[in-house]
Amino acid sequence: MEVVYETNRLCLKVFQQQDLDAAKQFWGDAEVMEHSGGATPHELLPKVLQGYEKCYREKGLSVYAVTDKSFGKVIGAAGFNVNASIDKVELIYHFSKLSWGKGFATEAAKACIDIAKQHHLVKTLNASADPLNLGSTKILENIGFHFIEMRWFEDTQQNEPYYEYPIR
Repeated sequence: MEVVYETNRLCLKVFQQQDLDAAKQFWGDAEVMEHSGGATPHELLPKVLQGYEKCYREKGLSVYAVTDKSFGKVIGAAGFNVNASIDKVELIYHFSKLSWGKGFATEAAKACIDIAKQHHLVKTLNASADPLNLGSTKILENIGFHFIEMRWFEDTQQNEPYYEYPIR
C-alpha cells in the first residue's frame, strides 16, 4: 500500500487491484453514482483502477483509494482527474453509502487540496456537481472553492455549477 497522504481518520493511497471489491461499493453502486453519470459496470473497474495507478506513476497525481484508518477498509475515492495539462486538474470524490454523513468527503477533499499544493505544477483545481447534489456543492463551498458559473457538461448532458480553487 503506497500512502500518499494521511489525516486523523483517513489514509489516501494509490489504487491497486486488491481495492476492486471496495470500488464496487461506490463506483459500481447506482445510488452512489446517481449524480455522477451512473454506476461503472463492475467488469470495467479493474481497468479504472489500473488507469489511476498509471496516472499516479506518470504524473504524480491521481484519484486515490480512501481508507478509514479505524478499521482499515477502503470507503471511497478522492483525488484528481488529470487531463493533458497538470496545471488545472479536476477534484472528485465518491464514497460508499455506509460512509455518508460522517464528514469523510470533506476531510478527503481538504487532503486533496494539500496534495495539490505540494505538487509544483498544479495552479488551479476545478470541480462541478450535479445541481441536485446539494451535499457535494456544500462540501466544495465549505472547503474554499469559488463558484464560477453554471456550465454545460457533455458527459452528463446538463448544466452544472462549476467551481475553482486557486493553488498558485
